[in-house]
Amino acid sequence: MSSSNNTTALAENKVLILYILDKISDGILEDGLYKIISSINNANYFYFKEVLTDLLDSKLVGNFTKDEEEESVLRITSEGKNALNLTIDVLPGILKLKADNVFKEEFSSIADETSIISQFTPRNENDYIIKCKIIEKNETIFEVRTFAGSRDRAKKIVDNWNKNASKIYPKILDILLEDI
Repeated sequence: MSSSNNTTALAENKVLILYILDKISDGILEDGLYKIISSINNANYFYFKEVLTDLLDSKLVGNFTKDEEEESVLRITSEGKNALNLTIDVLPGILKLKADNVFKEEFSSIADETSIISQFTPRNENDYIIKCKIIEKNETIFEVRTFAGSRDRAKKIVDNWNKNASKIYPKILDILLEDI
């Protein structure tokens, strides 16, 4: 691939990310954006991350959080909107059409997938902090933190939350509302 082809592909991918982010007013988690972009143009994660980092560094895209406890979401900045308006012609019509179709199909399922979040972080060899959340429209509606004494237990809790949050969450609410 020649240098001019690489430059053209890089420009197209930057404009594509701006184009998609312009459609999402509430922002999107990085994983969700990657799923949309890779569905459109089969970009590998490392290339996507390189392009996104460049957009973040140039302040065309920003990471935003409502408070320090929230996951940060990606949004197009006003500078990014200006750049998109100036460069939208770089995006081939066929790629824009594909982006529109993929966006319509994928966005709601990606939004659902990213609404259940869990992670575990080691404090030391036998002590893990687990955080499980439900996020709707980029706002945490439920969060629980706990500890586990082994990596296996932490992983089991995280996996169970990811598979069964829709069953676990109502049970926890019922227990909290119960008169004991």
